[in-house]
Amino acid sequence: MSKITSQRNEIGQQKMARIPIKIIPRERLPKPSWIKMQLPNSQEFNRVKSLLKKNHLNTVCEEASCPNIGECFSQGTATFMILGDLCTRRCPFCDVAHGRPNAPDINEPKKLAEAIQQLDLKYVVITSVDRDDLRDGGAQHFVDCIKEIRRLNNHIKIEILVPDFRGREKTALDIISTSPPDVFNHNLETVPSLYLKVRPGSRYFQSLN
Repeated sequence: MSKITSQRNEIGQQKMARIPIKIIPRERLPKPSWIKMQLPNSQEFNRVKSLLKKNHLNTVCEEASCPNIGECFSQGTATFMILGDLCTRRCPFCDVAHGRPNAPDINEPKKLAEAIQQLDLKYVVITSVDRDDLRDGGAQHFVDCIKEIRRLNNHIKIEILVPDFRGREKTALDIISTSPPDVFNHNLETVPSLYLKVRPGSRYFQSLN
């Protein structure tokens, strides 16, 4: 502890001495080791990054500026984000870019399956941007990806994290049921009272149901 810091503490204690509250000094605990993130520069991190770039694949790790990207990439895994890198909605909590997306890449399922094969993944998570511009909300593209992944990766488990398919829920779910994943996931994100501010364009009970 520096001399200046010590003097400030003494002054603070003198001021508080007038108040009938007993102050018990205690040693400041060190920060936990897990709170410090290592710079992502491992060989495995660079391999995953290079593989994604080569195949023109998006991940929520990169597009949403996830702080855990170094940990995941360094372990040779990622959460893939299909249907482009532009979302048709603009949720304030999300860092994914908003705009008018291009048509789905018909080669994406094949490139995705090949990348997963090269990474030798046993479990993969696939999410997507919102695609309110598509009649099925992108459901068929999810199915195409699931089929291609299973074709090249026999024993893999697939989890999909889907958008709310606003206004197209039945159509989308009927399509996905033709080739269901091992795990079907959808995030609520927040509580009902904050929904319109946090997820404009979405409805809490629609997602819950």
